[in-house]
Amino acid sequence: MKNSNRTLCSQRKSKSKMAVKAGKIFILAGFIYCLVASLFWGVTASQEEMEWHCFHGLDRENKSAEIGLLKEWPEAGPELLWTVSGLGEGYSSVTIAEGHIYTAGMIEKQTHVYAFDLNGTQVWKKPNGSSWEATRSHARSYVGSRSTPTYDNGVVYHLGETGRLATFDYRTGKEIWSLELREMFDAEIPEYGYSESIFIDGERLYCNPAGKKAFMVCLNKKDGELIWANTEIQGTVGFSSPIIAEFGGYRQIIGTSSSRVYGADTQTGKTLWSVEYENQRQNNVADPIFYNGHVFASSGYGRGSILIKLTVSENKIIPETVWHTDLMDNHHGGVILHDGYLYGSGHRARGWFCLDFMTGKQMWNTRGKGSLIYADDMFYCLEEKGTMNLVKATPEKYDATGSFEVPERGKGMHWAHPVVCGGRLYVRHADNLFVYDIRDK
Repeated sequence: MKNSNRTLCSQRKSKSKMAVKAGKIFILAGFIYCLVASLFWGVTASQEEMEWHCFHGLDRENKSAEIGLLKEWPEAGPELLWTVSGLGEGYSSVTIAEGHIYTAGMIEKQTHVYAFDLNGTQVWKKPNGSSWEATRSHARSYVGSRSTPTYDNGVVYHLGETGRLATFDYRTGKEIWSLELREMFDAEIPEYGYSESIFIDGERLYCNPAGKKAFMVCLNKKDGELIWANTEIQGTVGFSSPIIAEFGGYRQIIGTSSSRVYGADTQTGKTLWSVEYENQRQNNVADPIFYNGHVFASSGYGRGSILIKLTVSENKIIPETVWHTDLMDNHHGGVILHDGYLYGSGHRARGWFCLDFMTGKQMWNTRGKGSLIYADDMFYCLEEKGTMNLVKATPEKYDATGSFEVPERGKGMHWAHPVVCGGRLYVRHADNLFVYDIRDK
């Protein structure tokens, strides 16, 4: 009997030790699983950060989340990794998603949407409507693509210059659906062609046909079905791309027409407020900026820059002009808000500017004109004639820490906006795309 008890005790102790050992193994396995999962999600997050889904980024602020970039460039500039040629004419920038680079260009009066891998090898090329042709002699050299493709959930969206809105499978380029906006909404081709890059918010797509049946429309992104149409907004196409902001109990889509700055309810399309804003050429190209209940807009051809304060009164949104200045009358290179200051270039008020957002006070001004993007406390400022400058993001002074000349491989001005993504600087000019390594190795 004693021997039986000893055997039973021994078995229990053995089972206990096995349970403890199994528990330790389980804990260790759980730890390894969590470690692997965290590494996996870290990689995934990192990959998401290395994407640029639409013109000026998902929040339209044109500020890249990239870090670890060079703060100074060698005399010859950063390393040129590769160049793609054969894009055709145009001013489309680039979109980066799912290991692909998307852009657009015009060849023989035909607009094409392109996809390349991250090494510059073409994956697909698809047509999207005829290209815009100038009706004025001074604009004949401005032909080519305008809109930058937008990527969302496996689909590439692109608005052609003559109003054809098309969607493509991001892997193959197979067309999913398309609409002829001018026919649907009784619109004419804008003076310089449709130029906005469409905006997607959730399941909705926003764009501006500027026709008799709708100035702005909201479509279902999956099939192009009309959700609402706004016929209240005055003016014609302003050529800017819209932004979205929350204010006054509304989720607003904010944009410019040729004569107004406006805000509309994203749910119903109802115009919530608008302010007269027209220049001598009836085009407001720069995207507006929203911050803390204020809307900033800037335009060339004698219009200048304006800050509008929005307030809520009796369930209405009331716009009020805070300040107006002729400084930094942005032509089409865009303006960036960073730490309370506005950065961009002027048109008739020549030069690169830094202005105080709340007062419009000039902090500094220097020679130059072009487009820019922000990343890692620096601005990448692309001059119209092809000089790329690296500039510290500070209101104290214009402080450039590097400069290089983009290779001259195409005619016309450098009007396509640069992009910083995945440790690279992307510069589109005419028929070419130049890709530079700007990592601080």
